Parts: sequence; C-alpha cells; structure tokens
Amino acid sequence: MAFRGWEKLPLLIESGETIQAVAPVIVSASRATDIPAFHAEWFMARLRVGYVPWRNPFNPRQRQYVSFRKTRAVIFWSKNPAPLLPQLPEIEAMGLNYYFQFTLNDYEADGLEPGVPPLDERIETFRRLADRIGPERVVWRFDPLLLTDLLTAAALLDRIDRLAGMLRCHTRKLVISFADLQRYRSVQHRLSRHCAGAREFTPDEMVAFAARLVDLNKGWGLELATCAEAVELAGIAHNRCIDERLLARCFSNDGELMAFLGGGALFSGEASSRPALKDRGQRKACGCIVSKDIGAYGTCGYGCLYCYAGR
Repeated sequence: MAFRGWEKLPLLIESGETIQAVAPVIVSASRATDIPAFHAEWFMARLRVGYVPWRNPFNPRQRQYVSFRKTRAVIFWSKNPAPLLPQLPEIEAMGLNYYFQFTLNDYEADGLEPGVPPLDERIETFRRLADRIGPERVVWRFDPLLLTDLLTAAALLDRIDRLAGMLRCHTRKLVISFADLQRYRSVQHRLSRHCAGAREFTPDEMVAFAARLVDLNKGWGLELATCAEAVELAGIAHNRCIDERLLARCFSNDGELMAFLGGGALFSGEASSRPALKDRGQRKACGCIVSKDIGAYGTCGYGCLYCYAGR
C-alpha cells in the first residue's frame, strides 16, 4: 500500500490552542535551507518544545504544524554543520538518529558560493564530524556541477580528486548532480551577471565526466551516485538521499524506525517497502523515501549563485 501521509496527533501550541499536527517518523532538515549552519539554535529550541510551524514554500498561506513526537530520524543537509556540532550530544540524548548530507564543493576561485567558510575550514569540519559519528553517516556531496568559460570539466575533476584524497577516509559515498539551469530563470540571471558562459553539461559531457570520475574512484574506493538524475551513467548509481538502506544499516536497533521502514526486508536485497515509501512529492528521478522537510526558502545566508532556493 502506498504511503498515505503522516499520522496526525493533537498538539497544544504555545498560544494555548490545541491543533492537529503531522507527526513524521523522518524529518529532513533541510532541502530548503542550511539549518545546521544558520539555524542550529532555532532547531534545538524547536526540538525542546516538541514541534515546529511550517509554511508551504509554494503556497505561503498553507500553514502546518509538525510534531516531533513520532520522529525517529533526522537527515541534515549542510555546507557547514560546525554550529550544530556542540548540540549533537543533546540530540542523541533525545533518542534521535541522524546522518548528514554534507555538500563540500571547491568553487572558491570561481566565487559561486560567496558566503561559505574557507575550504580548509569546511574540510576540517567534515573530518571532525566523521570522526564523531562515523564516515558512513557523513555523505559527501559535490553538487551541483556546472561549467563556465573558465571552469572546465577537467578542472572540476581535478578539484574532486584533490578533495577525495583528503576525505576518502571520512566518508563512504560521493554524490554528484548536474546543474539544471534552464528551469530557473532567476539562477540564469544571477550567474550571467557574475561569470561568462555558465551552462549545463550536455548529455555527452555527462557521460564523459562520469567515465573519468569512475576511473579516478579506483584510487578512492567510494560509492558513487547521482542525485535526482535520470541519466544512466556506467559505474554510478542513482542516489537516495533520504535512504532507508542507510537508516537500516546505521540504526537497526531502533525498533520503531525499523517497523516503519519494513524491518528485516531491508537487509536482504531491495527493500520490500521501497515502492510504498517513495517520496512522490520530489522530482521524478529522485530516489528518496518519504520525509517531512521543515525548512524555508530565502533563509540561507550563503548566497550561492546557482541556488534555486535563494533570493
């Protein structure tokens, strides 16, 4: 049976009103903004209260309350989770499982991520986090990949190779995606003002890039995957960023989480729960299972020029 929505529970909010709140088992924090970097204190305050208000980014008048009462796992998305690291013991004391999607790009010379900390600092944060929670729970993302008149595919591969040499003992997986600039006019305009010739990879360029990446990976030994890409690339899997298999491997002792995911079936090939739990609210090529995102667009301070969620 397909997933039909999160359980709803009565919730007493701070105004004294009792409302119905959704109670997700898996929370995404967040595809819409960098909560660990910019909103760590807010996130911890909401965890302590037990719920968070949320507005639909495509329909701001649609408001919803999200209760953490049933939450068993949080997936963090960040370019700089350093502000959240001191809070990890408290999150663990609450009994919450978590892992990180850590985007670590090298676009310093190109000015595409003007607000991120220096690359050396981000590498050190990556290593500290992996040392703290284990390399399997820190997924390295180098995305999105885009080209300009000065930034070539060969240059990108050189940068990934350099980073992989420093991160390969601190992660198990590298996830890439190719920039989809045509869908976002504001992103095209932003990039055109900053750099000449910003463009997407062509299908042939994707194939050639992937072949070279797979060859380089012989020296890294990482699992390679693409995020929400329909293209089939030899030696590179389709990723599930909200991944029931990773959750099952890391948190198999959490009975409530395992019951939601499908239990023992997860350890014998493909999960029997997979079709039922697929997140149909994401792009068609997205492999994620269902989660509830609690972020808001326009609340990230990095100012990345390629970001569709920025202002």
